[in-house]
Amino acid sequence: MGFTVLVEDESIFIHDALVRRRMWVPEGKRPIVIMTGSHQKTCVFGALSIDGRQLFIQYDTFDRFTFLDYLKKLQNKFHKVILFLDRAAQHYRSIIVRKYLEENKDILRVEWFPKGSLEFNAVEDAGDREKMIYLYQSIIPSFTI
Repeated sequence: MGFTVLVEDESIFIHDALVRRRMWVPEGKRPIVIMTGSHQKTCVFGALSIDGRQLFIQYDTFDRFTFLDYLKKLQNKFHKVILFLDRAAQHYRSIIVRKYLEENKDILRVEWFPKGSLEFNAVEDAGDREKMIYLYQSIIPSFTI
């Protein structure tokens, strides 16, 4: 059995509306922004394979421990993996993550995206799109695409 090629990324959803300095408002009207005041956030880890399979898991934080847990779940689902990653600190600076990657290098190979090359990551675009949908739905509950 061969390797499965995956791209992986994380997206952090803040449970509040974002206030922008510039916005369209009718002349003479004061802008009103509805805010929840929440400081909660949700982190979604996602991976897409070249054959269309995927794995998305929600976590409360994005740190070396949640990333390591996600790597283990990826391996359980896809077995032998070539994983394309960006250079987030949780991916390559963590000693426990590097140790795990070294111990599993026969079945888990990592390729790093070049710095500043987000356009190569298919999951990056999906995360940005979902953030905008979440933001619009928090302000306008009837918003759909």
